[in-house]
Amino acid sequence: MMEILLIVIFIALMAIGVPISFSLGIVAFAGISSLSNIPNIVIFNKMFYGLNSFVLLAVPLFILAANLMNHGKISEMLIDFSVALVGHIRGGLAHANIIVSMIFAGVSGSSQADTAGVGQVLIPAMEKEGYDKGTSVGVTAISSTLSSIIPPSIMMVVYAGVTNVSVAALFFSGLVPGILLGLGMMLVVAIKGRKLNFPKNERVPFKELWKLFIKSLPALFTPVIIIGGIITGWYTPTEAAGFACLYAIFIGIFFYKTLTLKQLPSIIVETLKLSSLSLFALATANALGELMGYYGIQEVVSGLFVNGSSSPVFFLISVVLFFLFVGTFMDGVPAMILFVPVILPTAMSLGVDPIHLGLVIVITLALGLVTPPYGLCLLIAGSISGLTVEESFKGVLPYFLISLAILILIMLFPQIFIGIPKFLNPKLFV
Repeated sequence: MMEILLIVIFIALMAIGVPISFSLGIVAFAGISSLSNIPNIVIFNKMFYGLNSFVLLAVPLFILAANLMNHGKISEMLIDFSVALVGHIRGGLAHANIIVSMIFAGVSGSSQADTAGVGQVLIPAMEKEGYDKGTSVGVTAISSTLSSIIPPSIMMVVYAGVTNVSVAALFFSGLVPGILLGLGMMLVVAIKGRKLNFPKNERVPFKELWKLFIKSLPALFTPVIIIGGIITGWYTPTEAAGFACLYAIFIGIFFYKTLTLKQLPSIIVETLKLSSLSLFALATANALGELMGYYGIQEVVSGLFVNGSSSPVFFLISVVLFFLFVGTFMDGVPAMILFVPVILPTAMSLGVDPIHLGLVIVITLALGLVTPPYGLCLLIAGSISGLTVEESFKGVLPYFLISLAILILIMLFPQIFIGIPKFLNPKLFV
């Protein structure tokens, strides 16, 4: 009876717009408080120890790096270069939107920061150039999900912390799928561009393009430094995140001169507000996990996967369907904390590589960022353009479907997406 009441409370809190982190915390506190044999201090202990991880320190640091690039106008320089590079193609501004997100993904790891930073510039620009609002919002929202897939990815950091797999191996394995997803989105833009006659600009002269490239080079070099350093083992993801922050400050103040020391306190406060959402959700999810363990809910979920999965393929299909459903009302970070430990033993027993499982889960939950009613990237992009959730999702749908098709390929052919990274750098997968 208590379990049903807690579920009703959770649904009611979500329905009235209570943030997911607070909803999880309230349900956890109410549930554990009702158990006389478990002291309330357990809630706070689980929340504290859920965050007591050096790996998770990378989360606020990568968000800080993204905010520094946005406030330092560095992301706008990447936009200018990308527009000059592909602006002459039919639908060039939409293509540039995706390219910028792919580059920005190599710095921030935060899809929400990508949507807010890139969307504020490109959504109005696309609408001014003649794109419909649905396309402007759809391209911006779906391409922002690449920041959760192309390394460094905050979701991958959390998954690695939960499963104890190598963050570097997971990052390396996410490169090809992330780029493939970006190319798939660009394919949809190309098809729609011909059908709807998307606008295009005049080709930028090579001399001007070269100048923009040189000007953008320090920003373009950031992903190479971060990802290359992690994959080669020069530094850990957390150290890479710290280095990314220092590098963004350096080029913003001394190279581009678009950032000042006076701006840093407000940027840090903004980062704390944004990162606290993910980290507090992670903490409350740990507390709720303790309650779920008491009621045996995790065993029920695990039983569903065990009973319904006779092969790795069927298991992964059920994982995708489950996390697509979860992603409609829950952020990726608490979803992984709650459910990855539950399904991991079944995956291992079926011979599913935990790195492959991580890729599938991260991509699925990234797509959850554009599925209503909770999709944060969808809500942020829609609010910039003034569209409703329904109108925004209609604009996202073609890109969502191609992303889902690529996810199925990744799910069915692990020997390509995991085998190639293992072959290129076997030391990461030991």
